[in-house]
Amino acid sequence: MMGEGYEAAARAVLAERFGYAAFRPGQAEAVDAALGGRDAVVLLPTGSGKSVCYQVPACVQFAAACGTTLVISPLIALMQDQVSALRAKGITAAALHSHQDAAEQRDAVRDFLRGDLALLYVSPERAAKDSFRRMLARTEIALLAVDEAHCVSQWGHDFRPDYMALNELREIIDVPLLALTATATSRVVDEIVARLDMRSCEIVRTGFDRPNLRFAVQAIRSQDMRIQALKSALERNGLRGRRGAGRAIVYCSTRKTTEKVAKALRSAGFAATHYHAGRTQGARERAQASFEASRSRVLVATNAFGMGIDLPDIRLIVHFQTPGSVEAYYQEAGRAGRDGEPAECLLFFGQADLMTQRRINSGGSNEQRTEDAIAAIERYATSTACRQSDLVAHFSGEEAISACGHCDVCDGSADDAAQDAAAAAPILQTLPSEALDGIVSAVDRLSRPVGKTLLARALRGSRAKSLSRGGLLTLPEYGSLAAYDEPSVVSAVEDLIREGRLQRTGQKFPTVWIPGKPVRAPRVAATPRPGTERADKPQRPRHHGGSLARALDNYRKRQARQLRWKSYMVFQRNVILAIERAEPRDLDALSRIPGLGPAKIERFGDDILDLVRQHAGDSA
Repeated sequence: MMGEGYEAAARAVLAERFGYAAFRPGQAEAVDAALGGRDAVVLLPTGSGKSVCYQVPACVQFAAACGTTLVISPLIALMQDQVSALRAKGITAAALHSHQDAAEQRDAVRDFLRGDLALLYVSPERAAKDSFRRMLARTEIALLAVDEAHCVSQWGHDFRPDYMALNELREIIDVPLLALTATATSRVVDEIVARLDMRSCEIVRTGFDRPNLRFAVQAIRSQDMRIQALKSALERNGLRGRRGAGRAIVYCSTRKTTEKVAKALRSAGFAATHYHAGRTQGARERAQASFEASRSRVLVATNAFGMGIDLPDIRLIVHFQTPGSVEAYYQEAGRAGRDGEPAECLLFFGQADLMTQRRINSGGSNEQRTEDAIAAIERYATSTACRQSDLVAHFSGEEAISACGHCDVCDGSADDAAQDAAAAAPILQTLPSEALDGIVSAVDRLSRPVGKTLLARALRGSRAKSLSRGGLLTLPEYGSLAAYDEPSVVSAVEDLIREGRLQRTGQKFPTVWIPGKPVRAPRVAATPRPGTERADKPQRPRHHGGSLARALDNYRKRQARQLRWKSYMVFQRNVILAIERAEPRDLDALSRIPGLGPAKIERFGDDILDLVRQHAGDSA
């Protein structure tokens, strides 16, 4: 336990700097651990003030000349917001990130090395740089805080590979570590503790229930019907006019849907704007500024918006499409009602949403994790138990709390939604045994494993270009299941996997194969004997891109070796080809490359642009 002097100092900082008379539940325990020199996982619901847990100790330790608190934060916008808020309170804070110019970065480094900062915010990518780690050894560090710590877990909803290297910081700075998150199951908490090398770790956890939030689910099949239901929800919460109290966030799974919904709302007279990672940085900043200033009372966004956002008067959160996990849903829904006043969290559900999530997450390293997460959100959406109780039980792993009394299940309005859910779900056709035998036979004819969706499309007779490789178009069974829809064929493949007649194989891209059957190596053309080459049909090398593509591929291999990652975790092959086509010359242009998000740009962006300048325009 921290001494009385530290406890008094912490409460003085809380009152004088932050304006609070007392700590909220869980905060005092976290502050106590930090100032007592102990590691802790701090698991507090969204909106419960996690940042205070490390900002108060940072101020106390800085005043006592113990050094700077280093904060690992995943988003540049989040860092900027935190630093601005701290400076407004008279607390010396800075950030280091790629959107700063050289002068700003020099000033931050200078103040850090002089010991003039109470807090320094950096990204996990920055923390992994050797140059930054050398700098850490030159100044005093008091505390290490890892924000959004669920990003370290491969079972979390927002896994970030760069978080996995943060445990290496403990070899440089031997200080207490606080790992903070709002959404972590017991399994994720265990992984956080292990991957961050936390020692004699305390778990600070409060209840997950949010009594002021009303959770509800509506099962609606068509987009037009969802837009009508969305308009009704906005009207019900007094969000029709351009002026008034309260705001709403509408979450969509895809950029295209985001734009369509925002356009429909504007056409209906709502003050709506939209936000997604495909927009330019300037457009995103304008949309966020308009929403924060309440010029736009409705923001339609993908999950690119929201982490670290602390707006008190969000009266309505609508998930226009079902997200990919309960963790993602609860984190986003938890942005409602932070002022403690009543707010509504509405989820639109349909089986098509789950198919969308499978498509978005396809090609990942763990298909089973994706399926488990989707199964959990489906159970929540179709449950006949209290919504709040279900959420609490999911995260705590304990028996559900007593009914909240005001969700759609508790007030009886969920009955219609449950009936709609059954109607909205696609009716899966049952395939006869000969059709199942045909699926197994088709897989057995292939020389390589195949994705279950590609297999289903081939068996239904699709002419998609993606089927041109691997012999799918020449199978005798090609088109034999044209009478069945794609979800039914995919479901049949999954049934065959469960029965053991087929098996999943592969880690990077999970595929379907025959149990026990060896996978033959790809055929390599024999080298012709001298003098026997055919002049009329020269052997052309397979095109792998020009010198820029080769340079980028070599670069990602080097980075993968250094970081002990797989190459695709640096960036994927399609990113290389997109960079080669676009030849971006600055970070803004680089941000428009699909598959290369802010975290990768923070870490690799400058190097990529150097390679573009060196190799752009070269031929293969």
